[in-house]
Amino acid sequence: MRLARYDTDEASARRAGPERKTMAITPGTMTLDEFLARYEHDPVLEYERGVVTEKMVPVFQHGVLQLVICQWIHAFAYPRQLAFAVPELRTINRHAEVSRIPDVAVYVWDRIDPDPKARQHASVIPPDIAIEIASPGQSRRKQIERCEWFATHGSRIALMVDPRTETIVDVRPERDERRLRGGDVVDLSDVTPGLATSFVEVFTTCRVG
Repeated sequence: MRLARYDTDEASARRAGPERKTMAITPGTMTLDEFLARYEHDPVLEYERGVVTEKMVPVFQHGVLQLVICQWIHAFAYPRQLAFAVPELRTINRHAEVSRIPDVAVYVWDRIDPDPKARQHASVIPPDIAIEIASPGQSRRKQIERCEWFATHGSRIALMVDPRTETIVDVRPERDERRLRGGDVVDLSDVTPGLATSFVEVFTTCRVG
């Protein structure tokens, strides 16, 4: 493939720190299908209407929080066959010509594809809950905008989790975003009945050392 340009020059990229790298493909040179044929199983590359972006490689704290969130959801939802959380699952929206990888994708039980072969590929079903975890150097506003995108393209809840400030932004379709902190309860019962917690417990569990 031929890269047309980067959205920032090398100097500005160094000043910006470890923010998401973006490269625009020459218009018409790569379709969504061509991108998926080459990069469907790539863990960091995303696609949006001819633009390929590279996700940041998770830092230690990001990975720990991702693991703890999945464990929290599974501990409640899996034994009851309510939902399943998957880290770094590629999702595809063909109508929007977008392929994104949320940090955690949660699917209610009856929306999990029963075909084992289909589960070896990216999901064309939007996650019921999409969770993005902010990493050092990332724009929190851009992470919230990602959540807004998921909420307007099929997800019923999208959360932006910020481990630095120990806050959460709760984004839902046709509702104002809510900022949660401290003892505020993150209530996911609209999707998974009974699943709610104060994320203080989740952040506390992530404090290693």
